[in-house]
Amino acid sequence: MTDEIRIAIIVNPALPLGFIANTVGAISIGLGARLPQLGARQLTDRGSRAIDISSNRPVPILQAETDVIRLLLLRAFDQPQERAIVPFPAFARSLHDYKDYEAAFPGRDLSQEPIDGLGLAGPSKWVKSLTGSLKLLR
Repeated sequence: MTDEIRIAIIVNPALPLGFIANTVGAISIGLGARLPQLGARQLTDRGSRAIDISSNRPVPILQAETDVIRLLLLRAFDQPQERAIVPFPAFARSLHDYKDYEAAFPGRDLSQEPIDGLGLAGPSKWVKSLTGSLKLLR
């Protein structure tokens, strides 16, 4: 499936720049953890210096308003095949300890929450169907 995987990260462009960077970074970690084949490799240069690669495919950062991101998230759950769905709900930003987030999450309904960002990775056709009309974040 790796050859057919497409990645997209969607973020609310109204967020302050630091929040955008944090949202994209957190989502990227989640995508890589869920599908390690997207980057779990090392390359070695001529001087024998090994590095861990960042990604083995493009990672477009797209933009959409919070309500659109939430709708995309809800539509994304219809994909039955192998895929990664990594949302960044706005309430997570107020919690500074993962244990607090983990404890709060079961009491939340993502269909009612503002979503600051969303990462998708899966079959190319599926990702395109969800994100094809979105613009790149600039």
